[in-house]
Amino acid sequence: MFLLGALIVAGVLWWVGQQIVGELQAARNEASRARTLALVELFAPALAAAQHDPRTLLVWYPLATLVRQLFPEECSALDRLSGGPFPFTPDQVESAHARWTADWLAWERTHDADYKMKAAAVEHELAASGGSPVIRAKLDAVEREKLDLYQQHYSDYVRIAKALHALSARGAA
Repeated sequence: MFLLGALIVAGVLWWVGQQIVGELQAARNEASRARTLALVELFAPALAAAQHDPRTLLVWYPLATLVRQLFPEECSALDRLSGGPFPFTPDQVESAHARWTADWLAWERTHDADYKMKAAAVEHELAASGGSPVIRAKLDAVEREKLDLYQQHYSDYVRIAKALHALSARGAA
């Protein structure tokens, strides 16, 4: 009878232990799912922002790299579900670089056209004035303004383009 009681107690303890282990595993799984969802929520705005402004990748990418190191299991699960490195794939980084370049070329064309119009208006004014030194100085100022703005914008373009290229070279976050 004592042996039977001991077996029953042992069986109950084993069953309770299995229930506790199961609950702990379920709690760990739920915590992992919650962290995974939090990562998706964290990077959703970054994904949208990167599509509109490639420069945002330069802010979000290092954070994504850090998150991938802190939460490797959750990021691996997201990688499997998304079909590539989460949150930024190499294609997304390359696309951002291409968009940055396309935006630059569009700005360059617009800038050139705007300043051709400004210069033409001042040249017309210069011709009408008979070569006034004041109008000539105004034309020179338009040319300097065009060049200064171009150099400033080009400097920004090169800095961002190099940084995006460096992200492409490192691989996806």
